[in-house]
Amino acid sequence: MSTHSSLSQELWERTPPEVRAYIEALDARHASMGALETRVATLEALVQALQEQLHQTSRNSSRPPSSDPPPHERPRRPQSKRRRGGLPGHPGHTPTLIPVEEVQEVVVIKPEQCMHCDALLGGDDPTPWRHQVIEIPPIKPVVTEYQWHQLVCTACGEVTRAPWPEGVAR
Repeated sequence: MSTHSSLSQELWERTPPEVRAYIEALDARHASMGALETRVATLEALVQALQEQLHQTSRNSSRPPSSDPPPHERPRRPQSKRRRGGLPGHPGHTPTLIPVEEVQEVVVIKPEQCMHCDALLGGDDPTPWRHQVIEIPPIKPVVTEYQWHQLVCTACGEVTRAPWPEGVAR
């Protein structure tokens, strides 16, 4: 009889025949498990490749746009029974208007005729609706030109340039 690879000859001989048969069956099963593990690894690689194909679109592959799945729409939230905006009694957050005396320009917009019957309109609204637009003027840079002179000395003929003012970037 042959001994098992992980057992000594003496221990293998003392092992009952039923146990020996069981160990040999497990060894045979373990050998077939190697082939099974190879098969599982192959199938896992195939699943991975198919999942990558599933996530391909015309944006991330060379597939044409017609092969893209239809876009899914987000489910709409159910309508609330409350009205939009602040609830009654809630203090508003509209910006406060600048007094008319401090405004640089006032543009009066009056209707000339009735929208319903086309009759000419005249007069003034004692409390017109006020809307203010605040505009920040464009920033205009201040450009300073420095004209740096160099002069020739009449006594020795050398050229001298004035010293650069302190604090001015070159």
